[in-house]
Amino acid sequence: MSHAPLTILQLTYQGDGAGSTQSIFNLSQQLARRGHRVLVGCRTESLLARLAAGSRDGLEVVPLDFRRLGALAASLADVIARRRVDVVNSHATRDRRALTWLRWRGRLRQAFVVTRRTMPLTSPLELVAVGATADRTIAVSAAVARALRRRLHPGGRLVVVPNGIDLARVDAPPAPGDLAAARACLGDLGDRPLGVVVSRRKDQDVLLRALPLVERPVAVACVGLDPDDELLALARAVPERHRVAFVPFVEQPLAYYHLAAFAALPSRIEGFSQGLLEAMALGKPVAASAAGGNPDLITDGETGLLVPPRDAAAWARAVDRLAADRDLAARLARAGRDRVRSTFTLERTADRTEAVYRDAMARR
Repeated sequence: MSHAPLTILQLTYQGDGAGSTQSIFNLSQQLARRGHRVLVGCRTESLLARLAAGSRDGLEVVPLDFRRLGALAASLADVIARRRVDVVNSHATRDRRALTWLRWRGRLRQAFVVTRRTMPLTSPLELVAVGATADRTIAVSAAVARALRRRLHPGGRLVVVPNGIDLARVDAPPAPGDLAAARACLGDLGDRPLGVVVSRRKDQDVLLRALPLVERPVAVACVGLDPDDELLALARAVPERHRVAFVPFVEQPLAYYHLAAFAALPSRIEGFSQGLLEAMALGKPVAASAAGGNPDLITDGETGLLVPPRDAAAWARAVDRLAADRDLAARLARAGRDRVRSTFTLERTADRTEAVYRDAMARR
């Protein structure tokens, strides 16, 4: 775009092992490559801080203490004034509360944008208050936007900007060490096709409950979580023809997609999955719950399989189809790859996000 560069503060108190962290980081990188000055406000110990500090795109980490709302608001007011911030983009609950408080006190005259990355769980009163205070709210999927409107979020300030995939990152060959480490974590799979769920705890129990109903031997790897007692018990109950592996959080999970035959996401609450974007961009067939933003990305039977949430029998049928029907899996993989690479690019997300920032500034 031909407009003057902006100073943008990307802000989140989360920033740990979740798809939103990768999404915020990639968006920040892309905006910086366009000539904007991008500050990343986050906890010092967070994964996002490490990613931003190691970036070659000139991202500036602003360490913040999010524990007390008043102190956070004061710190943000100082950073915004001292760094001459043009736009603040909040991605999580605590930071948007602090920014709303600053706006109410007349201490935030800069453009204030909120990004809602998951289905709204906050109280309707708070949701309306923040939505009416922020200049614009970005919903990462049409499903998130519909849920916000149902809870009385001001529709005139709401814009849908889906997450985008950094194709350069996805297309980079995985390091041999990452592949070796992934194989070591998975163990001996024999000739079982591997399905991966790369996510923190998101209804993986449904997939494990489905495995006894799956006829063809398969392996399932839950990547990115430490199993609780429920998951361990379910894994022990899986028939011996199958194999289940749990892999703790890894900062570079793409190696597991390279080893996988298919990817799955059984979550019943989902904004717009970074993990599904990655799997589809890499040409892996996917199955996901017909919930949240997943149907915005997947057309059932065309670019993937949509499965009723919490339905173990339906999940068993989906896994059997992906594992046994190679023609179906290949067709879904090709169509899913084409859709993601044509529609959900990081460049398109950055274009739309930048337009929202300019619109928010014009409103001020």
